[in-house]
Amino acid sequence: MTSTQPPTPARAATPADLDAVVSTLTSAFFHDPLWGPAFPDPSRRAEQAAPMWRLYAASALRYPWTLVTPAAEAVAVWIPPGGTELTAREARDLPALLTAAAGPEAARAILGIYEQLEAAHPGVPCFYLTLLGVHEDHRGRGLGMGLLARSLARIDALGAPAYLESSNPANLARYRSVGFVPRQDVTTATGHTVTTMWRPAR
Repeated sequence: MTSTQPPTPARAATPADLDAVVSTLTSAFFHDPLWGPAFPDPSRRAEQAAPMWRLYAASALRYPWTLVTPAAEAVAVWIPPGGTELTAREARDLPALLTAAAGPEAARAILGIYEQLEAAHPGVPCFYLTLLGVHEDHRGRGLGMGLLARSLARIDALGAPAYLESSNPANLARYRSVGFVPRQDVTTATGHTVTTMWRPAR
């Protein structure tokens, strides 16, 4: 978002937005360098990935930190300090959900990725940007970065730091432009590199 663009409208998501949020996340990560190949059959990728995105998006709605544009064309899923991506019960159910959706081999690979990313998390309280995506029908309008800027303004007002994992190297410069700095490169068991990034409190 540049100074010549109006601020991107943003609001907290509600349960009524869940279907639209899942549609946006499924579209946004379809070709992601990490999460696309996690579901290796492109002809079934959307239907296999959607249950995972639904679980994480629905769980995050227990916090008031999933922000969306008016029709959820862009989505930013934040976990606040002290929060978790999933409840204990959801975490226990995740292997079965992934196996049912994508098969045991894909489920094992995805669970391995999550374990590696969890191990890389900073050991201090922070806002965690677990998902940021724009539906493919609405890309190129600055909605993703605009929503991120609105999110960070709210976080800055609380004087808190922020953390994210970039699964796409093309996004690193964008995150740097709003104050994130690389923290660690994580090479997953699938051979993909994820860059963790940190933004100090303002």
